[in-house]
Amino acid sequence: MTPVVEFHDVVKRFVSKGRSVTAIDHLSGRIMPRRITGLVGPDGAGKTTLMRLITGLLKPDEGQIRVLGMDSVEQAQGIQATVGYMPQHFGLYEDLSVAENFALYADLQGVTGGARRTRFEQLMAFTALGPFRDRLAGRLSGGMKQKLGLACALVRRPRFLLLDEASVGVDPLARRELWSIAESLVAEGMSVLWSTAYLDEAERCEDVILLSNGQLLQFGPPGPMSERLEGRTFSFPTEGVDKRSIVWRLRRHPYVVDAIIKGSSVRLLLAARPDERQLGELASDTGHAAAAIAPTRPSFEDAFIALLTERQKKAPPERPAPEPPPAPPDTRRGEPVIRVERLSRSFNSFRAVDGIDFEVTKGEIFGLLGPNGAGKSTTFKMLCGLLPPSAGKALVLGIDLRRAAAAARARIGYMAQKFSLYANMSVLQNLTFFARAYGLSGHDRKTMMARMMEEFGLRDFAEAASGDLPLGYKQRLALACAIMHHPGILFLDEPTSGVDPLVRREFWSRITAMATSGVTVLVTTHFMEEAEYCDRIGIIYRGKLIAVGSPDRLKSDHRTPERPAPTLEEAFIDLIEQNDAADHP
Repeated sequence: MTPVVEFHDVVKRFVSKGRSVTAIDHLSGRIMPRRITGLVGPDGAGKTTLMRLITGLLKPDEGQIRVLGMDSVEQAQGIQATVGYMPQHFGLYEDLSVAENFALYADLQGVTGGARRTRFEQLMAFTALGPFRDRLAGRLSGGMKQKLGLACALVRRPRFLLLDEASVGVDPLARRELWSIAESLVAEGMSVLWSTAYLDEAERCEDVILLSNGQLLQFGPPGPMSERLEGRTFSFPTEGVDKRSIVWRLRRHPYVVDAIIKGSSVRLLLAARPDERQLGELASDTGHAAAAIAPTRPSFEDAFIALLTERQKKAPPERPAPEPPPAPPDTRRGEPVIRVERLSRSFNSFRAVDGIDFEVTKGEIFGLLGPNGAGKSTTFKMLCGLLPPSAGKALVLGIDLRRAAAAARARIGYMAQKFSLYANMSVLQNLTFFARAYGLSGHDRKTMMARMMEEFGLRDFAEAASGDLPLGYKQRLALACAIMHHPGILFLDEPTSGVDPLVRREFWSRITAMATSGVTVLVTTHFMEEAEYCDRIGIIYRGKLIAVGSPDRLKSDHRTPERPAPTLEEAFIDLIEQNDAADHP
């Protein structure tokens, strides 16, 4: 088959503050037709730059790119008339309706008359947006925004579709719908390049391009990349022991590349196939017999972590996330520090949160999950004192937020869903502003700011505008600003949305370390894998709390003979579908 895209020895450089940065470094490869090709890599790997080069929006400094037989420099307009491109950030007009956004893109692409009407009806049915054609784009849920962006990229049916992290920030149900749409397009003969931060999505692709620092690490089907790790992945149970302390110890073990919490178990990726002596040493570190450490099937995420870890060994290592030794068990549990009773919030006639109840104890990591628009962020804002409840009670550290919200805010840390720092201010200026806002002064302020710069690897970016930072560093800065005053409770609203697995692990190392020291953490996430780190999970849907329990409890409740080991994502989808069925029998 003739490749859809061929790129040969491509180089792209950018100049920032007088310094040349190589975003794509002598990259060669090809993308084959009629399949979904995954594009993955850590933050700053060059994924978006490569997509913009392919579409002719950027010109390479060296090398050549051919797309559908056309040269990306000499025939850029021809390429742009033939491909569809959905950028990473929502690029439509939020003050226009669904139909008005579609009409604008149809005008730009020269689709008129009967062809426009026919295509509009096809795409509204295809994306299930028909009932929302008159709704403003800014009032759509995250999943519906992504489907509208996809519909606008398909106004003139392209031969090749590029999706830059189309599923970031959307819930598992919406992700499943987006994948169904993409697979339908491929079945009809289209080719798709999908950049993704979700490695379970990359595992579904027929081919994967894995980039790091603008260079090609691997290309090909994801299966063989995972299979080469056979004999290096293991799992063991953690009932009755402190799994956080076990992970903390194992990550410092010379044999261990990666150790992550999976509900009531810990999953290990080792540097090589272990012998009996090495397994015995690992078992000793975990307090288990060697027989309890059972082999598991390697995943594409294991392959991704292994490849990047091997590459980083050739470069100066980054400063690891600090993880103090585990605190004594009695500092981690006790009286509830968050108590929610019949909490509700209405916006005119719409009830966003409808009488929910739950408690969170000291040192607990409590996850609040739900589809886009379920009421998670509204609940967060009420618990942080940023939004008054319409009814019910919310007590944080014993403080009633309806009476003393300011007093509670001084003792909590909050990281918003979207980057909410001052984009035009430098990293140092943002840290200074938030240190002052939290009442730090003099020596304490200087000491804490220096510590945050060092621990979060921000020193080299001190004078850079925060809005220009790579996404992973934006999130590091936002977390640093949220914790520099030593809060007793930390609210994290989708803190790792869009960042790569290495950055997610760094974040969760910090989060679990803080929880171990007695900080209570309330977190929302759409990554079901990282929800496994939570001690308990509450699932909110249509403003109501429909389930509460540990990750393993929620999974076991949805075990069937046909599916004896459901994932947390499968349990989540089951709960939503069962709730819908009960409402519409």
